[in-house]
Amino acid sequence: MKKLSIAAAVMSALIAAGCSNGDSEQKAPVESEKAQAVQAADDAQVADNDADATAANPFFEEWDTPYGMPPFDQIKDEHFKPAFKKAIEEVRAEVDAIANNPEEPTFENTIEAMEYNGKLLNKVSSVFYNLTSAHTNPTLQAISKEIGPELSSLRDDVNLNENLFKRISALYAKKDELGLRADQMRLLEDNYKSFVRGGAELNEQQKQKLRELNKRMTELSLQFAENVLAETNNWELVLESEEDLAGLPQWFIDASAKTAEERGHEGKWVITTHRPSKDPFLINSTRRDLREKVYYGYTHRGDNGNEYDNKKIAIELAALRAEKAELMGYDSHADFVLEERTAKNAANVSELLDQVWPAAIKQAKAEVAAMQEMINEEGGDFTFAAHDWRHYAEKIRKAKYSLNEEEVKPYFSLESTLEGVFYTANRLFGMNFKERFDLPKYHEDVRTFEVTDEKGELIGIYLADFYVRDSKRGGAWMNSYRKQFVTENGEYVKPIIVNVLNFPRPVGDEPTLLTFDQASTLFHEFGHATHGLLSDGVYPSQTGTSVPRDFVEFPSQVLENWMLEPEVLAQFAKHYKTGEVIPQDMIDKIQAAAQFNQGFATTEYMAATLLDLAWHTQEVGDEVKDADAFEKTVLNEVGLIPEIAPRYRTTYFSHIFSGGYSAGYYSYIWSEIFAADAYQAFRENGIFDKETADKFKEYILSKGGSEDPLELYKKFRGKEADPQYLLKSRGLID
Repeated sequence: MKKLSIAAAVMSALIAAGCSNGDSEQKAPVESEKAQAVQAADDAQVADNDADATAANPFFEEWDTPYGMPPFDQIKDEHFKPAFKKAIEEVRAEVDAIANNPEEPTFENTIEAMEYNGKLLNKVSSVFYNLTSAHTNPTLQAISKEIGPELSSLRDDVNLNENLFKRISALYAKKDELGLRADQMRLLEDNYKSFVRGGAELNEQQKQKLRELNKRMTELSLQFAENVLAETNNWELVLESEEDLAGLPQWFIDASAKTAEERGHEGKWVITTHRPSKDPFLINSTRRDLREKVYYGYTHRGDNGNEYDNKKIAIELAALRAEKAELMGYDSHADFVLEERTAKNAANVSELLDQVWPAAIKQAKAEVAAMQEMINEEGGDFTFAAHDWRHYAEKIRKAKYSLNEEEVKPYFSLESTLEGVFYTANRLFGMNFKERFDLPKYHEDVRTFEVTDEKGELIGIYLADFYVRDSKRGGAWMNSYRKQFVTENGEYVKPIIVNVLNFPRPVGDEPTLLTFDQASTLFHEFGHATHGLLSDGVYPSQTGTSVPRDFVEFPSQVLENWMLEPEVLAQFAKHYKTGEVIPQDMIDKIQAAAQFNQGFATTEYMAATLLDLAWHTQEVGDEVKDADAFEKTVLNEVGLIPEIAPRYRTTYFSHIFSGGYSAGYYSYIWSEIFAADAYQAFRENGIFDKETADKFKEYILSKGGSEDPLELYKKFRGKEADPQYLLKSRGLID
């Protein structure tokens, strides 16, 4: 079955090597880096010499599995490298055939031919990069380091193929005479722009320079990610005595004891910098000295002057990106990137940030003052600091809103929250979910669901991977093992979508209980899943989440709003022991506290956004000698208060240095403009109003990148998005 286009398959593989959708960190198995490298080298050598494995490689066969799902039980680590090698050879042959076709170029023999090839590469990369994110090991990491530069080289070979670009250019020059549909016209235009932005119009010397830059940037991005993996996973705080556990809830003590046992510290407790460990400790521990150690460990990943230090990598990557931008005729990397986003340019981004930052920092300062007042009232003889924030924010939440996170969690078991997500999707879009226990999966934690519409017809397959583990990177995201599209023979291919999260595992007989934020994250990531599942397009490079980076978070953010609706909460927020529906007074408290701590949340995010833009608005010659000093200068200039660190500091900012968010971390708040404005339509018409939901599905969820997203939004809403609803939703204006 044919899949992504050649260009799209290559780009998909390259992007997958970094971050996926969602707010994420990197994480790796506990094992010394040197031992990993030795083992990986041995494994790679075995794979090279294993002719039998190549001959029996499942990637070289049609998958006789339910719904064409990957046969995970048959796919072994040694299958990936030969599959990648063969896939790359096939792409080169396919490109040559299209580029050297003696017939006159047509939309069908050039653009569609590109779109419907790259089958094997997409087949391999979709499985490989999903696994390197969700269930990795040293062998896969070694293969990724080797294959990454090869894919970068392949991308350049495609983009810089002169004969291929001549055919695309010829079609582009007469595009208005071809009688194309709207999605076909956009596909042609996007292909042309992609080749131009890929260097097709450069001279030979410039093309060679571009190849060198792309190769080196790929190598650095992979190394950056590996360093964050090692730093995040290697850090631990071993708690030796009962006194070290002061303030911690029993469930967390039990989980920390289990972590200690797994790490060889029997009879003790271990805190790590992974969110399910770090956050509850910073919130609950009354040991201020230990909170400071954990906070420092988290905020100094990649900044310890050791073999995993990322400061020099960040400097070099930013400089190379600036050099590439200049080569392509742009003033900065940000200018190059933003041209293809809905924001269009850095000035528009700055205008939004300038609207939000003053209100956010003002609110954050007020929050600091309130927490210092509480410290003083308690007789604390110290000045409030960054490592105190989560602890005192929770205390104020309890005091001001009588809202105790530990009292709320019993109403948000993972199972009941999942039911709430499914209920919302059913009411809005008619989606039905039936769990299957006979479908292939890559880990025993994974759950699989058959998704159907009101008529019982298949929409797609949904995979959910909920629990934290050493082989999974941190954070939460959505990805696809197969996108929805229509083959050149008219076959409608259904999507296979996966949500990956990092919730704590259940301890003993108790279920996993979620904080309100974790439950909201499940709604958020399922918003991405609906974007993939409800896709209804033709060309795979245009379907699902194939939209600009600063638009892709919109469907996920808007779905979060239903989480707070009393009608929805009443359906699923039930006490895991008694079955009691969450009391109305607790719902009232949750809603009242919804805008609590938004000064902090908005400011830490905005600080990371401003740091991203500072790194990527540099021009050639703007030499940075010290990454820490650069970061400090940037944050001081914007007025960041010392009680808040950026959500991601430079040395572990994987989104921008090893993912697809360089000069694009602003995308979350930019997308939130659309989300807040869109939800206003539901507020006005009814949260489950069918006409509004149908329009949202038709113009936002189903269209993907087949049309201009701003035009699609206006078709849904009847107007452009209004930023005032964003500011109101965050409590930054009345």
